[in-house]
Amino acid sequence: MNMDNILNFLKNVFTTNEEKFSITSAEGMSEKTSIKVFTDMEENLKTIKNYFSSPLNSDIKIREFMTCGRKSFAVFIENLVNSELLNTHILAPLILLKKDAGSEDITKTLIVHNQVSTQTEFEKILLSVNMGDCALFIDGFDKCIICDVKFWVRRGVEPPVSEAVIYGPHEGFNENFKTNTALIRKIVRNENMICETVNVGNVSKTPCALIYMKNITDENTVNEIRHRLNNIDSDYIFQLGELEQYIEDSNYSLVPQFLTTERPDKAASELIEGKIVLILQGSPFALIAPVTAGEFITTVEDDYIRFPFANLIKVIRIIGIIMSFLLSGLYVATVNFHHEMIPTSLLFAIEASRNAVPLSAFGEILLMEIAFDIIREASIRVPSSIGSTLGIIGGLIIGQAAVEAKLVSPIAIIIVAAVGIGSFATPNYGFNMALRFSRYIYLILGATAGFFGITLGLVISAYILSHIKSLGVPLLSGTGSKSEDNFTGMFFKAPVWKREIRHKYLHAKQERTQAKISRKWVEPK
Repeated sequence: MNMDNILNFLKNVFTTNEEKFSITSAEGMSEKTSIKVFTDMEENLKTIKNYFSSPLNSDIKIREFMTCGRKSFAVFIENLVNSELLNTHILAPLILLKKDAGSEDITKTLIVHNQVSTQTEFEKILLSVNMGDCALFIDGFDKCIICDVKFWVRRGVEPPVSEAVIYGPHEGFNENFKTNTALIRKIVRNENMICETVNVGNVSKTPCALIYMKNITDENTVNEIRHRLNNIDSDYIFQLGELEQYIEDSNYSLVPQFLTTERPDKAASELIEGKIVLILQGSPFALIAPVTAGEFITTVEDDYIRFPFANLIKVIRIIGIIMSFLLSGLYVATVNFHHEMIPTSLLFAIEASRNAVPLSAFGEILLMEIAFDIIREASIRVPSSIGSTLGIIGGLIIGQAAVEAKLVSPIAIIIVAAVGIGSFATPNYGFNMALRFSRYIYLILGATAGFFGITLGLVISAYILSHIKSLGVPLLSGTGSKSEDNFTGMFFKAPVWKREIRHKYLHAKQERTQAKISRKWVEPK
C-alpha cells in the first residue's frame, strides 16, 4: 500500500467528526488539526489508542470501567500522576456510585477533586495527558473530563548555589514549574500578579510562565515578549538558556540581554519594579527582562545590607571586574611599549624575573590564562567533592612548576592570579563569560598596539554596548552619575527610603514605589 492510499484510509476513518485533521506526509509537511470528541466511547478509545500507540507504549495506562450505567475509560501516563489521588478522588466515586447523571452533574457531584475541567478537542486532551493529567471519557458524552493529578518527580526547595547570601532567605528555584511560580506567589501575595502559561516547542510543548504585574508592567513590553514566545517555531526547547537565545534582541552580542537568577526573592523584587519574569519547566532559574548593564554587577544582598556597605562592596566588585578583563592586556602593553610608566626599580625587578624566560610577555600571559581556564573548567566538571581540591592544587603545582622550569616569570603568575580572583567577583555567570572572552581580545590589542589598542577596544566596546537592547531598552540606560529618576545611577545604591521612583526606561504604569516621605515617624525639619 503506497502513501496516498494510507492517507486516504486515515482520512476516511475520521470523516464523521473531523474539522481539521493533521496528516504528515513523507516530505514532513503537516496541517494543524482539531478532532472533536466522539459521543461513542469505542471511537474515542480507538482514537486514544491510535495516538498513544497503545498497548505498545507501556507507560500509557487506559483504565476501562462502568459509571452511571455507562461504559467509560480513563487515560493517564504512569509515574506522572498521583495514583492515590486518582484512585480515591476520581475513580472510586465514579465506579462505586451508581447514580445516573449528565456530564455536568458528574463533574459537580461525583468527582471529589478540586481541579476539573472539560475539553472537546483531542489535540488539547493529548497535551493535558502528556503534562500529567488524567482524561476521562464516558459513553454518550461529547466532552472529555480533564483532572489535574500531576505528581512529577522533583527535588525539594534548596538554598541557591550561584547566588548565596548571608542575609536574606535561603530558598532557591528547582526544576518544577509549579513550585517556582508558587515561591514567587508566596512573596508577592497580590492579585495583580499575572502568571500566563505559554507552551514552547512544537513537539516538547514545554510550559513557560510569563509573569508580570498587571497594574505596574508596561503592556507594550508584555505584548512584545508574548509575541516572541508565541512565534518560536522549534521542535524542542528544554532549557532556559535555549529559550533566551530564541527571544533575545541581539544574537551575536557577548553581553546577555536577560538577567538570570535562581532566587525567588530577586525575581519578586524585579516584578514589583515593573519587569517581566520567565520560568521554564525543567530549569531551576528564571529570566528577568528588560535589564541594564548595571544589574549584571549587582547582587541581591546589596538590598539587604545598609547602603554605605553595599556601595563599598560594589566599588570593590567593580574594581575586580575591571581587573578581570583589562589587567592582562595592560600588563603586556606596559611591558612591551610603555616602559616609562613603570618605576625604575620595579622595571629592573620585572626584567630580572623575565631574564631566563624564553617566551614573550604576551606568550607567557596567554599560556597561563589558558592553563587557568582549563583548571577552572576541569574543577567544574569533576565531582564537587574534589573540584575545589583540583583547582587549588592544580594552580599551585602548575604555577610553581612553570616558574621553576623558567617557562613563565613570577610576575606573570601574580597577574593571572589577580585576573582570576577578579573574575570571581562578577556576580552574573553570563556576564562573567562575556568578560572572559573579552580578556583575550584586550590581551591581543595590548600586545599589538599598546595602550592605543586597549583604548580603541574600549571605545568600540562602548559603541557596541550603546546599540544593544533588552526588549527594546538600551543596555546602558541609567549610566549617568545621577539619572533622571532619582536613583543614584547604575553603580551606586541609594538608601532604601529614598528609592521612591521606578526607572523611567521601564515605562511602568505606576511611577512611584513609595511615598516621598516614607518614614512618616521622622519629624520634618
